[in-house]
Amino acid sequence: MKKLILLLLFIPLLSFGQIDERLEGIDKVLEKTLKSFNQTGFALAVVENDQVIYSKGFGYRDYENKIKVDSNTLFAIGSCTKAFTSSIIGLLKNDGKLNFDDSPIDYIDELRFNNSNLNELITIRDLMSHKTGIPRHDLSWYFFPTFSKDSLVSRIKYHEPVTTIRNKFFYNNFMFMLQGVVAERITNKSWEENIKESIFKPLGMERSNISIAEMEQAENAAIGYLEDYKKTDYYKIAGMSPAGSINSSVNDMSKWLITWLNDGKYNDKEILPQAYIEEAISSQNVANPNLPSDENPGLHLANYGFGWIISSYKGHYRVSHGGNIDGFSASTSLMPSDNIGIVVLANQDRSIIPSIVQNIIYDRILELDETDWIKKGLDEIKEAKKNQKEVEKNRVSNKKEGTKPSHPIKDYVGDYTNLGYGTLEITTKNDSLFLKSPYKKLWLSHYHYDTFLPYELKEGKVDMEASYDNFLITFYNNDQGEIITLTSKFEQSIENPIFFDKKLKELELKKENLEKYVGNYKFNSDSGCKTYLKDDVLYVFVPGQPEYELYPIEEHVFAFKILDGYKVKFKVNKKGKVTEISFVQPNGTFNAKRED
Repeated sequence: MKKLILLLLFIPLLSFGQIDERLEGIDKVLEKTLKSFNQTGFALAVVENDQVIYSKGFGYRDYENKIKVDSNTLFAIGSCTKAFTSSIIGLLKNDGKLNFDDSPIDYIDELRFNNSNLNELITIRDLMSHKTGIPRHDLSWYFFPTFSKDSLVSRIKYHEPVTTIRNKFFYNNFMFMLQGVVAERITNKSWEENIKESIFKPLGMERSNISIAEMEQAENAAIGYLEDYKKTDYYKIAGMSPAGSINSSVNDMSKWLITWLNDGKYNDKEILPQAYIEEAISSQNVANPNLPSDENPGLHLANYGFGWIISSYKGHYRVSHGGNIDGFSASTSLMPSDNIGIVVLANQDRSIIPSIVQNIIYDRILELDETDWIKKGLDEIKEAKKNQKEVEKNRVSNKKEGTKPSHPIKDYVGDYTNLGYGTLEITTKNDSLFLKSPYKKLWLSHYHYDTFLPYELKEGKVDMEASYDNFLITFYNNDQGEIITLTSKFEQSIENPIFFDKKLKELELKKENLEKYVGNYKFNSDSGCKTYLKDDVLYVFVPGQPEYELYPIEEHVFAFKILDGYKVKFKVNKKGKVTEISFVQPNGTFNAKRED
C-alpha cells in the first residue's frame, strides 16, 4: 500500500511525460546553487493550479554517510507552521466557535498580559497578525523550554511591551502559541490533535509529524547542520509547538499549497473555508514600508496576514513565510493570482537557499527577466562579511581593563529566577563560573567588575569563537553586600535588561534540630522578641509586628518567608547552645541576647 501511495504522488508530474519546459535544465542550476553556497541539502516542490509540476531533492540529508535528499525527506519547517495554527482558528470561526475580535482571555481564563490596557484590548486577530506591541522575548522559551503550554502562558504577564497595541508590527512566537491554546480550550483536544485531524489527515500528509520524538523515529528524516557541515541536535520546541514544530516533506507540503491555491479545496473537498483563505492572505498589519530599491525595484511591500507575509515580487502578489530552527531553514510561498506555489526545505541553519531557489523558480515559471540570484546572493554574503569586519575593526570595547569581581567566586553561585523566563543556575568549577538554563550551559568569562561574558560550550570545551556578546551577565549586590540579582539584555527590543532574582535554597531541618533556636531574646531591658515552633516550622515574633515564618538557608541562618533581604542569624557557643539572635536587615543588624 505504501508503494502505491508514493506512486500516486508523482502522477501529476508523470502525466506531462517530462519536466515542464519552463523548468528545462533547472536541475543543473539548482545543483550549482547548492554547491555555490556550500550547503548540505534541500528539497523543492512546485505546484501549479492543482498539480505538482516539479518535485526533487538535492544534496544530502545525512552528509557523513552521503545519504541523499529526496522529495519525501522530512525537514523541520519552523515558522511555516504558523499558517497551520491560524487555520485551526479560522476553522473554529467558520464553525461559530469564536470570532477573531474576541479576547483570548475569554477562552484562557488565567491569561494575563503585562498591563490592564493590553488585557482589555488584545484580540485573537491581534495574535494572528503580530499587532500586540509585545516583542519576541524568544529566549523565554528557547533557553527555558517546557512541554507545558500552561507554563508558557503564565510567563506572558511578565513580558514587557515595546509600544501600544496596534501601533507597530512586532513578531511574537508566544502569540501563536496562544492561538494553539485557545483552540485546545474550545475543542478539548491538544493542538497536535487538531492539526492532525483537521489538516494532515484530510490532506493525506501521512509523512508529516509534530514532534522531535516522532522525527527521531521516522524513516528518511534529514539531519540538521550548521556551517561547514557540522551536525547539530534537533531542537525540542515542546510547548511552543503551535509556533513552529511541524516536520514535513515537500511532497506533503505541496498538498498544503494546492489547498491555498484552490480556495481551500483539495481534490474537490473543502479543507479550509474560502472566506478564511481570502482574509488570511490579505494585509492585516503593515510590517514595514519596504519600498522599491534601485537594487531590487521589483521586491517591495512587507505586510502580514494570518500566518503569512504579504509582498510583491516583480509585480506579482506573493504570499509566503519562512521558517528557521536549529539546523533547518524553510520557505513556503504562493502567488494566488498566478496559481503558482513553491516550497523549499533545507537542512542547513539560517540558510539562504530557500529564498534563492524560490526566486529562481518564480523567474522561470512566470517567464520573467531572470535575475542572477546566485551571484546576487554571493555578493550580498561577501558584502555582509566585509561590513562585519569594518564593524569589528571600528568597534570600541567598553570593557574596563584591570578590574576584578567584587566577591569570591562562590558568592555568585545560586539559582536566579525571572517569572517571565525561568531559572538560571550559576555554578562553579575550577574557579570558573557557568550559567545553566534548562537548554544550555555556558561558560562565564570575567569581562569587568561584576559583569561576565558567556561563551558556548561544545563537547564540554569552551568555543572562544562563539560568545554571546549581546547578553553580558551582570550581578548586583543588596545593601548588605550580598549578591542578589543578575541581569542581561535577553530582549534587545526593550530598554531595560531582564532581572533574575537569586533564590535562597531552603535546607531541610528536622524538628529536633530546630528546637535549640526556640526561646526569648532581649534587645535591651525594655524590648525583646521570641522564637517558637508551630507545625515543625520556626517563627519569630516581635511585639507590635506580625509573626514571621522562617526557613533555614545555612547553618544557624534563617531567611524570612515573606521579606526579601531579611535574615536572622543565631550565635552558638562551643557547647552548641544558642546565645544570641541577630536580625540582618537592609537598615542594619540588630542583636538580642537569649534569656535563660
